[in-house]
Amino acid sequence: MTEPTAPDPADAAPFRAGLVALIGRPNAGKSTLLNQILGSKLAITSSKPQTTRDRVVGIHTDAVMQAVLLDTPGIHKAWTELNKAMVQRATDAVADADVVCWIEDMTLLAPRVAQGGELLDGAADAIVRILEQAGTPVILVANKLDVVPPPTVLPVIEAVRQRLPLHAAVPLSALTGDGLSDLLAEIRTALPVGPALYDADTWTQVSERFLAAELVREKVFHLTEQEIPYSTAVEIEVFDESERDTRGLIRIHAAVIVERPPQKAIVIGRGGEMIKRIGTLARKDLERLLDAKVHLELFVKVEKDWTKTAGGLRRVGFGRT
Repeated sequence: MTEPTAPDPADAAPFRAGLVALIGRPNAGKSTLLNQILGSKLAITSSKPQTTRDRVVGIHTDAVMQAVLLDTPGIHKAWTELNKAMVQRATDAVADADVVCWIEDMTLLAPRVAQGGELLDGAADAIVRILEQAGTPVILVANKLDVVPPPTVLPVIEAVRQRLPLHAAVPLSALTGDGLSDLLAEIRTALPVGPALYDADTWTQVSERFLAAELVREKVFHLTEQEIPYSTAVEIEVFDESERDTRGLIRIHAAVIVERPPQKAIVIGRGGEMIKRIGTLARKDLERLLDAKVHLELFVKVEKDWTKTAGGLRRVGFGRT
């Protein structure tokens, strides 16, 4: 009997690693996709557009690749300093990336193409121009396959290919994970060969303070209406881990920042009811994320028109991770 021979290391698939930017219009599903890839909640999500404001870094590592995932704010028309800064962060992520995943909502595009309408509206055209300028390999992620029949997605992909060269196009559902393995396989083929950039057990590059602020802000998005979410920032003023090892306890004091006194009244609520609800929901998520008991104290303060000036963004700590 012939003895089996050991596999030749030269035959093994080379390891690949690099930066992957997730871009798209607001509410296309970028943050949901990031969380699905990581198998854990890192980016906040909301049914309201423009939830993500900064570049959130998640790290997916498996046996054959490491993808450093950059979740970005949605590309949209910028009219305030906050909006301009958000779009600039998305554009910068594309410039830094080795691969770009352009996430598009097929519930918007599939009916438009089926009716003979223009595929590249203002938002999509702006994204295409950014991608053309960058010259980075692009994977079109045709999202929301859980809602849109797969055959209706194919004309969208063909229409995009007529305007923009694509490395690949992958229909999937960021919500259910259907098609996720196909996307990861395409990301790997587009990444450069090279060693991992981070330890295999590292799953994010952002701080726990940043994640705490984002989770509180997510609850404000979920529980308040009209202009309140878009005028709100959260700044962690105390993140005390002195009892984490002894009592499994973290103490967090956070300021919910708004632009005007009437907004402060709404966030606090009658008898403090709204701020209590925000705190309760945020604390539960924080305890799961940090694997510790959390004592969370929230208060609300006014920073007049902070979204409208560069100085206002600095005062609320925008961009600090």
